[in-house]
Amino acid sequence: MRKILPALSLSSFGVGWSANKRIAIMATVVAVLLARAAAVAWLSGSRDSHPDPGRALPAPASSRSPTDAARIPRTGSGSVPRPPQIADPVAYAKAAAKMLWSYDTRDTSRDQQLADMRAWMTTETKYADWASVSGQVPDPLLWSRMADQGQHATATVTEGHFPSAFTTAVADDPSAITQAYIYAVTVNGTQHITWKKGGAGAEAQAVTLAVQCRPGHDCTLAAIAPSVTQ
Repeated sequence: MRKILPALSLSSFGVGWSANKRIAIMATVVAVLLARAAAVAWLSGSRDSHPDPGRALPAPASSRSPTDAARIPRTGSGSVPRPPQIADPVAYAKAAAKMLWSYDTRDTSRDQQLADMRAWMTTETKYADWASVSGQVPDPLLWSRMADQGQHATATVTEGHFPSAFTTAVADDPSAITQAYIYAVTVNGTQHITWKKGGAGAEAQAVTLAVQCRPGHDCTLAAIAPSVTQ
């Protein structure tokens, strides 16, 4: 029987989020998004587009650890790209989504993946929800299985936009954004997964990211936000 391998994807957002962390982000204008979808399973597109029974599947939420931040090195040397130095929230969110949907177990360890992903995060601990990002990476055993099969993924981003709930919140209270300068941006695209012996699959992806872009500073990633994608 062919093995079913986990994929690094966004199919179970927010595993391990604490109530305090949600409250901290709710203090910003992104609260409108968080309040509507806290604890809702992430919808990352139809999985019926993969007729091959050997295609890669996401790791179950129970296999992901929210405490990786305490164990990983501060920098890695794997295939994860460095964060771009840009001040536009939509452009940064598109780059971040592409990063989150891409990985290469052939030349990147799990610790390297996590360390380089963390380089994208805001350093403002009040707003940084690292657990919502690191929680998408499979546990060490599953990552090892993926590496055994040479599993890797690339991503294509088709578009990014401010969801209507966010623009409505800003219109209702324009000054609210100035507290943390966190913007909600929805990004759509496709993840392409490949593994040994010609295995391959493609899956539509959608994610809403909380991106911090303070005036005079480059943007950073604050969290994976709820599935508000309109």
